[in-house]
Amino acid sequence: MAGHFFTPDTWGVCVSFIQLPRSVVSCRNLVGGSWQVPPGAAQLDVRSPYTGTVIGRVPLTSGAGVSHAVEAAKAAATSWKDTPLRERTQFLYRFRQLLERDLDALAQLAASEAGKTVAEARAGLLKGMEVCDFALSLQNLDTGAHLEVSRGVSCEYRREPLGVVAGITPFNFPAMVPMWMFPIAVTLGNAFILKPSEKVPLTACALGELMCEAGYPAGVFSVVHGGKEAVDALVAHPDVQAVGFVGSSAVARHLYAEGCKRGKRVLALGSAKNHLIVVPDADPELTPQAVVDSFTGCAGQRCMAASVLLAVGDVESILQEVLRRAAKLELGPGMGALIDRGSLDRLETALARAEAEGARVLLDGRGRKPRGEPWAGGNWLGPTLLDGVRPEMEAARRELFGPVLSIVRVPTLSAALAVENASPYGNAASIFTTNGGVAQMVVEGVRAGMVGVNVGVPVPREPFSFGGTGDSRFGYGDITGPSSLDFWTQVKKVTRKWSARTDGSWMS
Repeated sequence: MAGHFFTPDTWGVCVSFIQLPRSVVSCRNLVGGSWQVPPGAAQLDVRSPYTGTVIGRVPLTSGAGVSHAVEAAKAAATSWKDTPLRERTQFLYRFRQLLERDLDALAQLAASEAGKTVAEARAGLLKGMEVCDFALSLQNLDTGAHLEVSRGVSCEYRREPLGVVAGITPFNFPAMVPMWMFPIAVTLGNAFILKPSEKVPLTACALGELMCEAGYPAGVFSVVHGGKEAVDALVAHPDVQAVGFVGSSAVARHLYAEGCKRGKRVLALGSAKNHLIVVPDADPELTPQAVVDSFTGCAGQRCMAASVLLAVGDVESILQEVLRRAAKLELGPGMGALIDRGSLDRLETALARAEAEGARVLLDGRGRKPRGEPWAGGNWLGPTLLDGVRPEMEAARRELFGPVLSIVRVPTLSAALAVENASPYGNAASIFTTNGGVAQMVVEGVRAGMVGVNVGVPVPREPFSFGGTGDSRFGYGDITGPSSLDFWTQVKKVTRKWSARTDGSWMS
């Protein structure tokens, strides 16, 4: 992979099913087209979830460092705004080619710091490339509008960028979630500042290198590392016009309030508690695998993961098959690790609490880890199934963010919908059935913003946009797809008249 930080000499030690950096990687900020260490910034160790070993160090940028990055982005925004849309897309086209060239290396890098399997990291990159494809289509699709509305009078609208915008992204998708935002925002003419999770800074640096290699003008794309101070500084800065965020609902709610208080646009995606509804006529082969893939994929650390299985009536044979397949899943190559020790401790505490509240552990993932010494320091929790969970229990209500599936047994489909509707979150819900009428009842009856029929992870494909409802989203619109265009731009309306007319309407 081309670049200064991520050359074959600095990474790529193969340890069974994952490649780790050969030496500790020192991350820097990308500001004004150059890689810089922010003055006086403390350094935080980056540990691989697979082994617990230090693989990188990341600077914690201060408010002053954030201001420096915003100033550089603001300086770049004016000329970038004046660059025709068709020319902007050429830079993105080159960036996409570079992603394809380095796909395998980027997947290994993202997996090493986020705990994903390499296949999951690769899938995240491909989804990000899909958003690039949507952004590339804007030169042909988003051409504005012009209409003669009366004799001698015309109206048009034109889309104009906001200026400097920012994206604050989580650890669980170090490539995909940033690429939900910046390909669209930059192609629309904004200067974009990425503040990645301090837990996964390496992939963000690699993306920054590829943006530089693609030829983007200095300052159009920036990377600023840091923690809460950097986030607060971005949201508070008067020259940052819009902020996209993905993370927990508590932080999403806070950032939305802080941004709106300052008169800027904020779209903040938060937590989830996703429901899979299984009815007796569900396909006995398709359903168990979809359920297992949904709650174990990315070790359950994704906002679209199955969290609650609503078992309607007698679906015992399907539940037994879910148990059998989940028990066979091999940690490491089949399911990755949790991001850090704090997440593991939190999940083990939640499982103990679920048992104390009366849940039965059908499959216990505690204490499991891959065979071999390299993995002893990793953050491992195997697939875990809880049965006898009641709707009021924590395991049925709160996002656990791990490979844990809570089975809630309900007598009817109406009862299942009532449980789903009672959740404050609204990201995803799926129905598993072979009956079209049942499927339609669920599609119309659930509260979630993304719904699946016999699909365990109902993430829409572009241009169908990503976004939930309720406490899973603070702000208006979706983070991808057509509605994202209005978030990252201002629509200007122009009405023209060149001469007086006597043969027109009232408007003439």
